[in-house]
Amino acid sequence: MSGFFGSRDGAQLSTQQFKSELNRVYRWYAFGLVVFVLILAAAEGLGLPRLWIGAAFLLTTIGLYAGIGLMSRTTDAAEYYVAGRRVPAVYNGMATGADWMSAASFLGLAGTLYLTGYNGLAFIMGWTGGYCLVALVLAPYLRKFGQFTIPDFLGERYGGRLPRLIGVGAAILCSFTYLVAQIYGVGLITSYLTGIAFELGIFLGLGGILVCSFLGGMRAVTWTQVAQYIILVAAYMIPVVWLSVKQTGVPLPQLVYGLQLEKVTAKEKELAVDPGELQVRELFKQRAEALSEKLRRPAEALAEDRAAASGLLEALKASNAGVLDVSSAARALGAMPKNEAGAIESWTAARTVAETKSQPLNGMPPHASQFAGDPDGTPQQKAQFETSRRNFLALMFCLMVGTAALPHILMRYYTVPSVKEARQSVTWSLFCIFLLYFTAPALAVLVKYEIFNSVVGLRFDQLPAWVSYWSRIEPSLLSITDINSDRILQLNEMTIGGDIIVLLTPELAGLPYVVSGLVAAGGLAAALSTADGLLLTIANALGHDLYYKMIDPNASTVSRVTVSKILLLIVALLAAYVAAQKPADILFLVSAAFSFAAASFFPALSLGIFWKRATGTAAVLGMTAGLAVTTYYMFTTQPWLRELLGITSPVRLWWGIEPISAGLFGVPVGFAVMILVSLVTKPPSEKVQDLVEYIRYPDLKQL
Repeated sequence: MSGFFGSRDGAQLSTQQFKSELNRVYRWYAFGLVVFVLILAAAEGLGLPRLWIGAAFLLTTIGLYAGIGLMSRTTDAAEYYVAGRRVPAVYNGMATGADWMSAASFLGLAGTLYLTGYNGLAFIMGWTGGYCLVALVLAPYLRKFGQFTIPDFLGERYGGRLPRLIGVGAAILCSFTYLVAQIYGVGLITSYLTGIAFELGIFLGLGGILVCSFLGGMRAVTWTQVAQYIILVAAYMIPVVWLSVKQTGVPLPQLVYGLQLEKVTAKEKELAVDPGELQVRELFKQRAEALSEKLRRPAEALAEDRAAASGLLEALKASNAGVLDVSSAARALGAMPKNEAGAIESWTAARTVAETKSQPLNGMPPHASQFAGDPDGTPQQKAQFETSRRNFLALMFCLMVGTAALPHILMRYYTVPSVKEARQSVTWSLFCIFLLYFTAPALAVLVKYEIFNSVVGLRFDQLPAWVSYWSRIEPSLLSITDINSDRILQLNEMTIGGDIIVLLTPELAGLPYVVSGLVAAGGLAAALSTADGLLLTIANALGHDLYYKMIDPNASTVSRVTVSKILLLIVALLAAYVAAQKPADILFLVSAAFSFAAASFFPALSLGIFWKRATGTAAVLGMTAGLAVTTYYMFTTQPWLRELLGITSPVRLWWGIEPISAGLFGVPVGFAVMILVSLVTKPPSEKVQDLVEYIRYPDLKQL
């Protein structure tokens, strides 16, 4: 197998022989996966601890990916950058599906649908529509152009160093933002599987990422991603199918989605008027009002709280209270804010949580409700409806255009043998992604039905084990509080983060822990596969486009690949450090990457392919302007970024558009600047214009 994954033996095989050998290898791999899971299931039945099962999944899968990386190691430039341009369409589709099915898609998408209902469908429609754009507008033409990277295309199409340099900067910006989200997901899943600290989990998972991309580049990443896709699709489908059978007796969750949604809607109406829920919401409302009062006089309130906590501690000591009571009071005193600024920050965050929990359904909109507000209601409700609808369409647009411009996705279509197979691999990519995206809405509804009917309303001493388990691992993702002291769990007393919804599905379905381990391994595969592709994109942009094309054009092949590997290691460690700081939720980081990619690349790529009059100066100014507008809007409206930069001025949203859709403004600016500047600058050379005519008809002649 080592020889097969190596370039020398693989190059000697005919296309059909190579594909047949791939089929044989991955059939054995799938069979081995089934046997491995069955062995662990039998071991669990014999009493194997959960921690050992999780560690077995983690170490075995990372070891497998590392093994493929070792067998695929190379210093050949074509193999390292584009896998020798010999990846069959179906396998490129699977690799692209894994490359695409990031931690955000695997973990965050169903969670977003759970928390936001209908509005979450913008992600599915936007991402799926983006692949249609890739198939129709970009992939075949870029493959015919025959370069290694997207900055490579920009440099050759528009001429000069500046378009390439800006392309390198934009590729690093959007890829690094996306990469941080993936490594965050790696840390979350690794800590779930093994119980180790989140930060340590990040660096443990990083080893699996580095071995693949560091040693073998695109060749190692491609064959690893195929293996990862098999794991993640099995991990995603098994628990949701089982949950569907448990609730309806039908093993096709996509078909019972509507039926269960009706039941969820009926339960939502019941919970909205439940006496226990009303009591809990009122208590959270009172808490929010009390925090607002503290925020009006923070210095005095902090002094009062500290005095009260100190008095309680002294009283407990004086009355010879139990050690646990005294230590608890001491911890409460020590956890209080140290100064007025800290108190304001802490109380503001707590007030936001309390205000959300004072709303029906724990602040979640009714699952089947299309948009917030009411088109036939009061003027305020009508305005809210229009704003909600605009944000839905804006997000869908940004995700669609961003998908079509993400460098790590477009790079995959450089690896196929021909333009025809580039088109075919987009079709296979859509099919591989469809399997999960068609299932995610059903998964969200089935999980919500299960929690509403099987968890909410239980006594605290009857809650399932996974509640206390997740509360210990990451309280920000799952926590409960008995605010009304009735020892019964109300919906608004439970806080669930979207990132753990998929990981909870096996336990909600009543499956053994080995399936939970498989799901976690699938999430890890999704995060690792995308991280591999993103790391390679950044390293190639620096090593190939910056070092080789701009700094040292005479560098040898070995030198080019070595520089890329060193830069890849540096970028990986930097991204791991940033992810360890938990800068923002996964979905925002991913969506920001889409806006950056859409604004910087889509106008330059599409006009560069379809309009031979587009000039290099126009491309430079268009990419710069689009990226600048997107960055400005995002940094001045997104709360976490505003806090990071110390911006205190009032937030001013343009037409009510949320910062997650900042690319909506950058893309048209990029198109407008490129078109206007192209019309007033010198046309490209005849050679470039002839080249554009050539690549616009990709099926006439294949490279």
